[in-house]
Amino acid sequence: MTGKKLEKAAFAGGCFWCMVKPFKEWDGIEDVVSGYMGGHVENPTYEDVKKGDSGHLEVVEITYDPAVFSYEQLLEVYWQQIDPTDAEGQFHDRGHSYTTAIFHYSDKQRKIAEASKEKLSTSGIFSKPIVTPIRPAETFYRAEEYHQDYYVKEKEHYEEDRARSGRNEFIANHWS
Repeated sequence: MTGKKLEKAAFAGGCFWCMVKPFKEWDGIEDVVSGYMGGHVENPTYEDVKKGDSGHLEVVEITYDPAVFSYEQLLEVYWQQIDPTDAEGQFHDRGHSYTTAIFHYSDKQRKIAEASKEKLSTSGIFSKPIVTPIRPAETFYRAEEYHQDYYVKEKEHYEEDRARSGRNEFIANHWS
């Protein structure tokens, strides 16, 4: 027994395919699972979410060891993957299911997320307001298996889609 006390974090950042790899690269991250959160339909499918019928957002649920990689560090990685000023979707993925959100699992996470958002808001990095909401975590629904670790399973398609999306250029322009 290792004695690790693992915690969960959930972030919506547009297409969940693009949100897995940036978190998986760090020590202390035990798992990153693509899924859905925040809607009104039980057990939504990808098609339900994509059409907007379920009210869910595409999210990644991260299991992490806060003794190795803190929630604050997770938020730093998160902000650098998204356009937090876009309330209509992310990059070429448009619509509610592709909007951003931080889902908190505790009051402590909520407070840390609010402080992180305020710090970003006053940083001068963005000229428009930060619109990413901070919401209580809801039921997480794991996405279909073919979505899990898509960047590994379908590397060529993942890289093409990401290159077309505008995400890489946005990140380079704002965070390099």
